[in-house]
Amino acid sequence: MFGELVPLGGGDNIPLLRQTLVVGRRESCDVVLRFSNVSGQHCQLLLENGYWFVQDMNSQNGTKVNGSRVVRKRLDPGDLLAVAKQKYTINYSPADNGATGPPPSDEEELQQVLSRSLLDTAGLQRKPDHSQRRYNPTDDSAGQMKRREYE
Repeated sequence: MFGELVPLGGGDNIPLLRQTLVVGRRESCDVVLRFSNVSGQHCQLLLENGYWFVQDMNSQNGTKVNGSRVVRKRLDPGDLLAVAKQKYTINYSPADNGATGPPPSDEEELQQVLSRSLLDTAGLQRKPDHSQRRYNPTDDSAGQMKRREYE
């Protein structure tokens, strides 16, 4: 067992038995939450370098960690995970799960996305113009004007 989710307000603890778990309302999910406000495939729990991460799967009612809505976030031991309105505390030991050194950053992917312009990300960035201009007003050397051939 790699840890457990403890429901706030009572109920049975949910053991985290695999390193990748899909949480949702569908019976095909690894962790089934039979609540109408939980999406069919709501979020995914991933064990990376000894730490649990949660990744929202475009759920309707969102996934929150410690009250903040997230797309992807590292879950530290004792963090509050909300799947729609269902709240759980995550209990695990990073050392028991093989963690060494400081916890991995959960914002690395976000920084990669934010470091690029939206036009570049969408593939709409203007390509640099490498063609020779007819005239450069800052260059006062002779012979800049190219002769055009007219028909």
